[in-house]
Amino acid sequence: MAVKMHFESDTYDCVKYNYKTSATQKSFWKRRDKFHFAKIANKFNEPNELINFFVAQFASEKKWVGDMLTDENTWTQWQRRNQSLSYTFEQDINTLYELVNNFDELFKPTFSPYPTVVYYYMQGKISLETVVILDKLVSFTKKCGVTDTIIWPDMKKRIQKYSTFVNPDLEKMKKIALRVFTS
Repeated sequence: MAVKMHFESDTYDCVKYNYKTSATQKSFWKRRDKFHFAKIANKFNEPNELINFFVAQFASEKKWVGDMLTDENTWTQWQRRNQSLSYTFEQDINTLYELVNNFDELFKPTFSPYPTVVYYYMQGKISLETVVILDKLVSFTKKCGVTDTIIWPDMKKRIQKYSTFVNPDLEKMKKIALRVFTS
């Protein structure tokens, strides 16, 4: 519940509040989907693994626990990307370089009303992790000036909320981006 609130609420930060919620055990037992949660919990031995599973699902916009249970691909792909985060980032930066060729252009709305980096994420060409890392490096979500009120608010929130769980070596990522875009 804490991870779900983290991604859906504008103010709640599950890490800051140590995954505490006002949900009670009694309210959990009243839920129709409690057995789905039990099945998922039985898959994981470590609490951090379970938290990461839910982070992977909510970051990919899976909101119902039944969908999470039947979709193994989201979890597997998330693990693969995050276990080799610098490799994923480097591959995505190379892809962006081939498409744009100018680092500053990544954060301008060239092809759509969204920053180019977000456009390519929405096209499936790069990962959400890369978008989050670039936002950590240059804070483009705060200053890009997108006026769209339909898609952008949710996209911006997802990027910013997911950034809590993406903790790369920013110096290493900066060096990768500089190496690719200045070569």
